[in-house]
Amino acid sequence: MGLSVTATSEPRRLGVPLLALALLLVGAWFLNITAGFRQVLLLIVGTALGLTLYHAAFGFTSAWRVFIKERRGAGLRAQMVMLAVAVLLFFPALSAGTLFGNPVTGLVAPAGVSVVFGAFIFGIGMQLGGGCASGTLFTVGGGNARMLVTLLFFIIGSVAATQHADWWFALPSFPATSIVQAWGVVPALLASLAVFGLIAWITVKLETRRHGRLEAPLASAHRGLGRFLRGPWPLVWGALALALLNYATLALAGRPWGITSAFALWGAKTLGALGVDVGSWAFWQMPGNAKALAAPLWQDVTTVMDIGIVLGALLAAGLAGRFAPSLNIPLRSLLAAVIGGLMLGYGSRLAYGCNIGAYFSGIASGSMHGWLWLVAAYTGNLLGVRLRPVFFDGERRPERLSGC
Repeated sequence: MGLSVTATSEPRRLGVPLLALALLLVGAWFLNITAGFRQVLLLIVGTALGLTLYHAAFGFTSAWRVFIKERRGAGLRAQMVMLAVAVLLFFPALSAGTLFGNPVTGLVAPAGVSVVFGAFIFGIGMQLGGGCASGTLFTVGGGNARMLVTLLFFIIGSVAATQHADWWFALPSFPATSIVQAWGVVPALLASLAVFGLIAWITVKLETRRHGRLEAPLASAHRGLGRFLRGPWPLVWGALALALLNYATLALAGRPWGITSAFALWGAKTLGALGVDVGSWAFWQMPGNAKALAAPLWQDVTTVMDIGIVLGALLAAGLAGRFAPSLNIPLRSLLAAVIGGLMLGYGSRLAYGCNIGAYFSGIASGSMHGWLWLVAAYTGNLLGVRLRPVFFDGERRPERLSGC
């Protein structure tokens, strides 16, 4: 589902970014007095991520859908650039165990049945819900009302999965393995870069075979600083910015960028406020999860960054003059948002993350589960693309990258 491109009036175009900046300043002030300056910096990094995702229309869902349906591979190639830059930055730091004098660890998880099933249904949910984890947040910030429904059920699916997570995690799996630690930095880098290059090469071959040439980049009426502020950005700008901002997250938080753990936390705290004893669930008795459940939300790194993503997208949409929410949502599309959101939420918890925490940050961490996630989620997308015509009109039209 694409972002609205309706131009807003000049007062509204100025009002939306001013609102976003005001909310950002209030949030930074609040975090500084309640959680410390590091959380302020993480809010700023999250805001920069939201602005980048919006202006570059850097979507994982539409990139995979366009390649599956039309064999247009620009989005996939941009993801490979992003991953290549990320591993070049991450692998040496993770091998050393420190970055700028601070301890750092990667997002490394077991690779097994729960990852395969979770990533597979997450992939279906991407296409039905209309976005991935990052796509859901930045399109909400950009004014997409339908994605609020996806986000709500994303949260519901996430917290539901935590009730069953101990059963899923007990299923057969390989132990958490980092190729950085197992192989060493140089072999891990060479192997990863070779796979990224191979995937990019395959997309080029298939696209030129189908269309005769590669698709031209999206043009912009703006140049220089104007294009930076108002977009749209070339995909490569987005790829580089996301890799650098994930590296900044590693330096500040001590671990890479993630998104969906906050959704489960929001759901658990809501249920707790309603009298449900979520603290008795095995998932919320794990040390890190129990600590997050007991602490205020503003102390949670992922929550702060997720809010930053929404504010950054709101700022970007205002600067671009494209913030134009609409409640005109077809019933079948609304149903797809509900089903897709539930699958996104449930799948992300079983798979130890989403397209960011498991795919982007998992592969950047050298985790084998990140590669397994990619294969399983892509397979789910193949099925999800076939299911979309049931819920969305006009699916036979050629696809373009939309940022969702």
